[in-house]
Amino acid sequence: MLIFFLQEVVALKELDAAELASWLSVDESVRLIDVRTPAEASRGIIPDSENLPLHLLPLRADEVGMRPKVVFYCRSGARSAQACLFMNTQGHAEVYNLRGGLLSWAQKGLPIAMPNRRY
Repeated sequence: MLIFFLQEVVALKELDAAELASWLSVDESVRLIDVRTPAEASRGIIPDSENLPLHLLPLRADEVGMRPKVVFYCRSGARSAQACLFMNTQGHAEVYNLRGGLLSWAQKGLPIAMPNRRY
């Protein structure tokens, strides 16, 4: 006997660095979350972002979806894609992945800031 399980396919919403920069310049309701480790984040972040390491996201998922749009990023976009997919399974639809992560942001010459506090 074969049993098939159908799972809902969730489309990953992504935006590139230029799109994110445009969003941030006009929309203050965007929440920007860096899912890298605190050690990685200490080397530089996208201005006005907050650090929430990926492994802690399940513990704080309810806090994350408080703004209309949430954008996750990491170094290359892989961990932040995982964060988006996890949040989708928790019922949060307006989550976006920064395609290419901080690497793509830096390659576009967009600003990188040093965190104001220790994580």
